[in-house]
Amino acid sequence: MHLSPISPRLRVLHLTQPVDGGVARVVTDLVRAQLADGLDVTVACPDSPLTGQLRALGAHVRHWPATRSPGPSLVREVRHLARVIHDVRPHLVHAHSAKAGLAGRLAVRGRIPTVFQPHAWSFEAVGGGTAALALKWERWGARWAARLVCVSEAERATGVRAGITGRWTVIPNGIDPERFHPADAGAVRAGLAPLADVPPAVPLAVCVGRLCRQKGQDVLLRAWDAVVHRVPDARLVLVGDGPDRELLRERAPESVLFAGAVTDASPWYQAADLVVLPSRWEGMALAPLEAMACGRPVVVTDVDGARESLPPSFAARCLVPPEKPAALAGAVTELLLDPLLRASLGEAGRRHVLSTHGVRHTAEALANVYRDLLGTWPAARSTRPSHAVEPAEARGAEHGQPPGTGRSAAANQTTQCVEPTKHRESSHS
Repeated sequence: MHLSPISPRLRVLHLTQPVDGGVARVVTDLVRAQLADGLDVTVACPDSPLTGQLRALGAHVRHWPATRSPGPSLVREVRHLARVIHDVRPHLVHAHSAKAGLAGRLAVRGRIPTVFQPHAWSFEAVGGGTAALALKWERWGARWAARLVCVSEAERATGVRAGITGRWTVIPNGIDPERFHPADAGAVRAGLAPLADVPPAVPLAVCVGRLCRQKGQDVLLRAWDAVVHRVPDARLVLVGDGPDRELLRERAPESVLFAGAVTDASPWYQAADLVVLPSRWEGMALAPLEAMACGRPVVVTDVDGARESLPPSFAARCLVPPEKPAALAGAVTELLLDPLLRASLGEAGRRHVLSTHGVRHTAEALANVYRDLLGTWPAARSTRPSHAVEPAEARGAEHGQPPGTGRSAAANQTTQCVEPTKHRESSHS
């Protein structure tokens, strides 16, 4: 990132509340790439194994005691972030996912260039009145994002249809091809304890993801009975942990294994004959990209980002409607019964990921966004400390009310709706 005309060493502050799953992996990969490019990177997040990983990379880490959902602690969380911002004095703030996007924008309020990356919209994760409040906040809070970065064109379109206005950039997720690569499935299976009693030739489907409603493992379990009816010796492994773990265990037949949370999912992709992700919603899921990088075919639900993450030729066999167990069972069964097709799709998927979804592509595209913002932002050359919003304002946001009505000149310029430009097409996207 050649940003020296603005700062001899650009200070970037990343904010994230999720410390596991896809968001944490995106942040980790991005921090690694930005440190390699000479940036001064700080991450504010809750204490967790992620903090140790980030420090090992060379990043500064600041403890941010944030809960996953908005609630009574929001005022305290915003004030804590304001103190972090005061101490770090970043040239740019990059907030990841809904909670950091909420608290971060309240703490900064347009004083510093702020990038908000939703990683799937908050209003899709909830229902009823909560969804209405989440949508109201996203519409209001967009004024305090200098750029809205979406991981897929479909995610951007969802935001536009929902009435969110701002300056948009679409930057697809990227993965590290050195970490995710093909390997002999038999040899890998032998080293995975949960598969010790599973014969090497048994057809194996793997689902990697947090055990929660979003990822749709419950739909996969409903489909699995039909799969086993046609492929009686097949096994399914659910890799991950989450709030639905016990409920899923109660519903799972003996042919379903639970691997729990893992620090490295790559061996599970390599061990699989097929990787499945039956999500109800996404921005652009990492698991299919990681699986394809390992040379494994995938079956995914046709939610935001899915079509854009796959080669066009995959659509007929690898995309199924969300929450349709019969369609999911049919696609999984077809691939488990056809080794030659699996091998062909695996090779095509890896070529696709290497050409379009490398983590370097993502880091370079974000460098363009940072360069564009810092080259035009009025206060970019003299970053000043940002102070917490008034408690009443934060409490209003906590209950879904717009947090204040004042708008600075900097905030005004972020609310102009412009046509999105994918990063491959313009250096100012």
